[in-house]
Amino acid sequence: MYTEMRIPRLRAALWTSTRGDSASVADGAKHNCEAQEEWNVGNNEVLTSSQIFDAGIEDWRQLAGPIRARFPTDDFTQGLVFVNAIGEAAQKANHSPDIALTSTGVTVTLSSHGVGGVIDDDIALARRISELAAEAGLAADTASLMQAEFALDTGSGDRAASFYAALLGSEPAGVHSGGDLVDPTGQMNSLLWWQEPRENSRFPLPESAVPQSWHLDAWVSHDEAENRIAAALAAGGQLVSDKAAPSYWVLEDPDGNRACICAPMVH
Repeated sequence: MYTEMRIPRLRAALWTSTRGDSASVADGAKHNCEAQEEWNVGNNEVLTSSQIFDAGIEDWRQLAGPIRARFPTDDFTQGLVFVNAIGEAAQKANHSPDIALTSTGVTVTLSSHGVGGVIDDDIALARRISELAAEAGLAADTASLMQAEFALDTGSGDRAASFYAALLGSEPAGVHSGGDLVDPTGQMNSLLWWQEPRENSRFPLPESAVPQSWHLDAWVSHDEAENRIAAALAAGGQLVSDKAAPSYWVLEDPDGNRACICAPMVH
């Protein structure tokens, strides 16, 4: 049976794993992550969600750990020019952002891999990237930012981790029971984790009418959560619990399958 959603947490393992360098699509943007990690370790403290919010980087939002911004573009060429500019700025900052370039926009994700979180260096580069976007006439689209995670409700996370790691060609990150799974190639941005059944939880849920082993966590920015909930309810969903808000809300689809909308905790 379906068990209660866990409280969303930041996962350093997702960002300390060896991932593909998406920025390498831009000429000169490829960077040695090991050198960047050595440069950062011990010199910076990981910022809290409230500290990131107070930094006032309006184009950027924190989702499940890192900060992210998306800049819509008119076409692929405009996006490529922007990515090259980001690459030059990243090299000067001795940083290695994750960059996704499509025909409709550029998405940039920032986190310091060596310390497992967002630090002052990430905030500084975020500001510089926003300056480059303004110079290129690009405006950020914060409402569309989202990160999906998938959870398997099981008391046998160790066994499940080995199986799904083999199935997906992934690797356990070793944070949660059995180890969260991350994609070392960077192709799959979502995270797979295991939730053990818990009793006497702070946020108990009513019994689900539908047997369910998997559920989806949709991470959105703190200022987009209510809009996303309203849209889901208008599309036929129901609110099961908001006891853990503003950390997460539990909803059901029209057939009774449950999912969470999650947001980082700020002031």
